[in-house]
Amino acid sequence: MDFELDDEQKLLRDTTKELLDRSYDAEALATVKATPRGWSLDVWRRLADTGLLGLGFAEEDGGSGAGAVEIGLVMTELGRRLAPEPVLDAVTLPGGLIADVGSEAQRRKILPDVTGGGTLLAFAHAEPGSRWPAVEVVTSAVRQGDSWTLSGTKNPVLHGDCSDTFVVSAALPDDGVGLFLVNADAPGLERKTYATHDGLRAAQVDFRNVYAEPLGSGGDAVAAIRAAHVRAQAALCAEAVGAMEEVLRLTTEYLRTRRQFGVPLAKFQALTHRAADMYVSLELARSMSLYAMMALADGVVDPEVASRTKLRIGRSARHIGQEAIQMHGGIGMTAEYAVGHYVSRLTAIEHTLGATEDHLRVLAADVAGHSMVDATD
Repeated sequence: MDFELDDEQKLLRDTTKELLDRSYDAEALATVKATPRGWSLDVWRRLADTGLLGLGFAEEDGGSGAGAVEIGLVMTELGRRLAPEPVLDAVTLPGGLIADVGSEAQRRKILPDVTGGGTLLAFAHAEPGSRWPAVEVVTSAVRQGDSWTLSGTKNPVLHGDCSDTFVVSAALPDDGVGLFLVNADAPGLERKTYATHDGLRAAQVDFRNVYAEPLGSGGDAVAAIRAAHVRAQAALCAEAVGAMEEVLRLTTEYLRTRRQFGVPLAKFQALTHRAADMYVSLELARSMSLYAMMALADGVVDPEVASRTKLRIGRSARHIGQEAIQMHGGIGMTAEYAVGHYVSRLTAIEHTLGATEDHLRVLAADVAGHSMVDATD
């Protein structure tokens, strides 16, 4: 198996890195995250103009036809720079559902505007009290003649504060979970926005007999939702790898420059051993993230692969984050220093679409389904 990037993939990675490096330093990032939206429309337009929002979509839908590995490269650079733009929440995840389930007319109407940066989507699926991996929802869909209405509450809806169109999951009258399109300004829809602990935005969205359009031909969409979660988990893991790379860089730089007892901290063997352990955790996470993306690129949409990757990423993120804070001392917890913000984002990723304990529980429950390896063979 070839793990090397080809020339086009290297160009995509370098282009994304250059764009984000020119857009954000620590001061610019803090200024943008303090705005009501929490991210930059100017950076969003540049991402769209460069074609980065169209990755993963077919050319006829306004995309470039690039695959999962390319999406992972972009997500890694977003994580490295801690860029707050909602590429996953407003484009990749909900747009992927429209591409998979939507009718040709829906795809042609919506997706070109999404990949062009003009329309923001959000996937309204999680509900109060729900826990991954459950797909069942309380929000109900009721058919009234030729139309449908939705009633229920979705929370958290990541970046639902600024979305123009919601992709909403709802329980169907004849069993199953369907997907529906809802305009953000539809009568009966109310959203309460708030900031998450990692400085991003989310919303609680209440639906009260809100008119909705079935996505595609309607019917049960549980399989499509689970597949979308697998792709989103892989993208989140790639973002986490970028964040962990930067946390390790900041930590090793601090050890080289901070002096104690007249010598750099890097001279203390115990600290260098701990930094080496952080590097091992990072490489384990990077390998699993690449494995997940390459599996998707080969057409393997496997929840077990996603859970194994998310488990490894969660453990590595916690180890690297805790060690970074410890070795930075008090400065690591200050709002003025970057490490704490990276650790906060890594913590949010670890709890999105299943926490480490959730994925461990799911994998453990399926142990009996695997055959034993005979060491004598």
